[in-house]
Amino acid sequence: MKQDMEREGRFPSPRAVEVLAPPAVRSPLIFASPHSGREYPGELLKNSRLDRHSLRQSEDSYVDLLFDEAPHFGAPLLRALFPRAYVDVNRSRDELDPRMFADDVPKTSDSRSSRVIAGLGVIPRIVADGQDIYGRKLYYLDARGRLAACYDPYHRTLRGLIDESRGRFGCAILIDCHSMPSAGGAPFRAGEPRIDFVLGDRFGSSCAPSIIRFVEDVLTGMGYQVARNAPYAGGYVASSYGRPRSGVHALQIEINRALYLDERRIARTEGFEPLRRNMISLMERLTAFDSDDLRLPQAAE
Repeated sequence: MKQDMEREGRFPSPRAVEVLAPPAVRSPLIFASPHSGREYPGELLKNSRLDRHSLRQSEDSYVDLLFDEAPHFGAPLLRALFPRAYVDVNRSRDELDPRMFADDVPKTSDSRSSRVIAGLGVIPRIVADGQDIYGRKLYYLDARGRLAACYDPYHRTLRGLIDESRGRFGCAILIDCHSMPSAGGAPFRAGEPRIDFVLGDRFGSSCAPSIIRFVEDVLTGMGYQVARNAPYAGGYVASSYGRPRSGVHALQIEINRALYLDERRIARTEGFEPLRRNMISLMERLTAFDSDDLRLPQAAE
């Protein structure tokens, strides 16, 4: 069953996000893919100095397809349909880069954020390989429209899924699914193996230790090399939603694209299906995870 959010603002698709929902929710798990959107608005293609292929360098390409069996195990999958180069929902809504705009941005904007300074704010200035997206300045009205059309529906939907899970199960476990360039999985020291997965829990603050330990054990048991919090500790979603003391746990998973993607062509390789089968196995194992100790105590009646 698919539950679509209706369009807001000027995004040209009839929907900006999609939830692949199970017939019956049987788990406090929520899977999310915020950066795998492949529907490129004509507005972006028209105003960008880059072609579609260059813009796609910022995608977590096909990550949503690695996890699209989540509903089979009683858990929803939330995915953004718009591209990360258009709006990055793994940023604060205030992370706007004033250098991008011909007019003023709100005084509340977090223009000193390290991500904004790097050109990777909520409205990105560059793609992943460092190329400027635009040949001219935008207007703040452009940003405001994008945030209303894409950012707000994504986070509204995510909050709704989390609230529903907490109400039903006493806790929510968000698995925020990403991919990293193969260069990001390079060994820390010469002679060490390539890193296949990076698990980020904001250095222990965004989810219970038992969750990251469980996922790490499953992945290493499959033969993968797994790192924690380096070089990716989790972004805005993990830091904002991960509140273990409130029963909300957020774990970011970064998958090395070398496992499944030809990064130059942005095409799936023969490694995609074996990886997908392993992610299905991971989801199956996760939905059997004993979350009793994560539940909030129920108020006395």
